[in-house]
Amino acid sequence: MRSILDINVLEWVTDSIGPNSDITSIEPLKGGISSSVYRVSVKKNGETETFVLRLFTNEEWLLEEPDLACHEAESLQVARRTSLPVPELVAVDEYGKACGKPAVLMSKLAGHVDLDPGENWYNQLAAALVKIHTVTAASLPWHYFSYTDILSASVPSWSNIPDQWERAFKILKEKPPHNQTCLIHRDFHPANVLWKDGRITGIVDWVNACQGPAGTDLGHCRANLAMLHGVPAADQFLQSYESIAGRGSLYHPFWDLRAFADFALPGPPTVYQGWIDLGVKNLTDDLMKKRTDDYLISILERFLNEAL
Repeated sequence: MRSILDINVLEWVTDSIGPNSDITSIEPLKGGISSSVYRVSVKKNGETETFVLRLFTNEEWLLEEPDLACHEAESLQVARRTSLPVPELVAVDEYGKACGKPAVLMSKLAGHVDLDPGENWYNQLAAALVKIHTVTAASLPWHYFSYTDILSASVPSWSNIPDQWERAFKILKEKPPHNQTCLIHRDFHPANVLWKDGRITGIVDWVNACQGPAGTDLGHCRANLAMLHGVPAADQFLQSYESIAGRGSLYHPFWDLRAFADFALPGPPTVYQGWIDLGVKNLTDDLMKKRTDDYLISILERFLNEAL
């Protein structure tokens, strides 16, 4: 079989799966933009199994975090403590000794990405995130940090509300409020959730998982929803999360703001390539700019409500 992967990668995959394993097909998967991801079908003892192979090919990312494969492998094992469907780790080539690039081989979960809210869509997304946040993750050596240096950040020239960004920076320079420290996914959003027959069948892309404040996960997903469907979608998700988490939810808009600074800066905002790859056609860069401003205003309004 002619392959799109190097022979050393193929040999590592079959060796990892076990004796009598033959690769029958390899297909690139859409939606990932920071690494190369493939669906790999393998015939073993007459039965066909499907796996996902992730190769970390982004050199800039690897320079910043050379332990990416190890990070995802450990995160997968911690995440499987939840009752959520999470890929099972098969093998990890931590620094690319076998594959030439760091690699993670994992089980393939059933389902597909569904970016169109349907009945109970928000509630299921929120319930999944609440379950993630029930895990303490004390064994994970990776800890939350902000991707944005607020002290050196400047008001974005592309925004139509520079005064609101000034206010946001002032708030972010203050001491963070208390928030629950637990397992956080750090990239939880609809494009990393699989569905089948109206039910969630998988949570994927655990490479950034760590110990951290639950509010940053909530804020990151809300930012994605605000860009994808508008501010009302972000607010609906928050309502669902708080309803399900109950008293366990310690929501504070500060974490929305911090997650959004990481999401939006330095900008300018553009349509996420992962959404385009998944078939979204109704978004434009101009709309992303407008929704970015709209969402920032909505977060800052929540600070006024907190003060009442």
